[in-house]
Amino acid sequence: MSSTISRTRLVVAAATAGMIVLAGCSSSDSGSSSDSASGAACEPSEGKVTLQYWNTVNGMDKVVDLWNKEHPNIQVESKNISNDQYGAIGNALKAGSAPDLAQVGYDQLPTLRSQDAFVDASACKTAADAKSEFVPWTWSQASFGDEGVFAMPQDTGPMALYVRTDIFEKYNVPIPTTWDEYETAAEQLHKADPDLTITFFDPNNAEWFNGLLWQNNANMYSYSDDKWHVTVESDKSEQVADYWQKLIDDGLVRTDLANGSTQMFAAYQDDEMATQIGAAWGYTGIRDNLPDQSGKWSIVPMPTWTEGGNSGDWGGSTVAFMKGGEHLYEAAEFNTWLNTDPEALAMANELGGLYPAATDGLDLPALSEGVPYYNNEKIFDVFAESSKKVDTDFTWGPTQKTVNLALQDAMAKAVAGDGKLTDALAAAQASALKSMEDLAIPATAGQ
Repeated sequence: MSSTISRTRLVVAAATAGMIVLAGCSSSDSGSSSDSASGAACEPSEGKVTLQYWNTVNGMDKVVDLWNKEHPNIQVESKNISNDQYGAIGNALKAGSAPDLAQVGYDQLPTLRSQDAFVDASACKTAADAKSEFVPWTWSQASFGDEGVFAMPQDTGPMALYVRTDIFEKYNVPIPTTWDEYETAAEQLHKADPDLTITFFDPNNAEWFNGLLWQNNANMYSYSDDKWHVTVESDKSEQVADYWQKLIDDGLVRTDLANGSTQMFAAYQDDEMATQIGAAWGYTGIRDNLPDQSGKWSIVPMPTWTEGGNSGDWGGSTVAFMKGGEHLYEAAEFNTWLNTDPEALAMANELGGLYPAATDGLDLPALSEGVPYYNNEKIFDVFAESSKKVDTDFTWGPTQKTVNLALQDAMAKAVAGDGKLTDALAAAQASALKSMEDLAIPATAGQ
């Protein structure tokens, strides 16, 4: 990927801030993080070992079964925590019962690191030597700028537009390539069928909305002069908020559906919506939940603000080494296999829709072939091109979870008629500054 080298810039700031966060949360046991990092040694355990691996990926249990079949002395128990991913992880950390490994999104790594949630596996040769096998920007995020090996990159989430081509053809509406065209298409479709909207806006999905901000170069944070600069509320972000506010006010998008919910799929099943703005990992969701619509869906580039402009990224995860695990050597062996082995990557893509962070994973045969459900189109070519057009300067803040919750709360109020989406940006900005202040992290509003 041509843009990967410059992507490391966003991680340097995150890594530096990570150290600041830890300093701000220091206690009499402040050395524990670095002590665990160097790892009293990464030695094999005696006898048979059972690891706990928590994740949110459909079909991951089958990938784990493949490992267990081939590694009788290192067994892995997979637990799906998709219903409350970070709640489950947070509660386990508080109780001292965290799993050996857990799936953690890139945006949540700095927050969990501030809670001393991870152990550094760089003493494990298998893990340390894996650096060259991943897209550089993903490795830098997982290692906090090469400070250690706290997680293995798993997948990324370049965005695209999922389209019901049959609906567009029925009403003779061109498939949009820009956001202006998308609004026009929304008007035309809704006029042709008042029960039809072009898509939905989920106010409780800050990660999705962050992807829209990312596409518009609406950088939420930057780091310089030993402090964070918070720019959640900016002209670029307000442009995105105003755009979606207009679609909502005009009744052109629904606001009563949660992404991935039964109700969402039912609306698509009943031909009530014509597109979904999604990420690479979402292709299996439509395929598996709407099987009788095979051949009706295509995946095209995400609409852009200007002709040929940037794309966005929504999600993407790592598999983190959690503090408290007793079998670091074995965890490193499994984690590295899970995210670099061609057979494991192929299964994770086919069953769970993961778009690999491993460079070899991008060359999997399955990613160069047509996908039957999507008219045998080479949908991963679209995601590969999208990935190249993601803004490389976008930075996650050290209190992102808190900020996301504030954003979601205010967006929910806005769609209910209490304020506007721009008010949600202001609320998120205030939350970012307050949460950093509470952790003694130097921060200021603006560039």
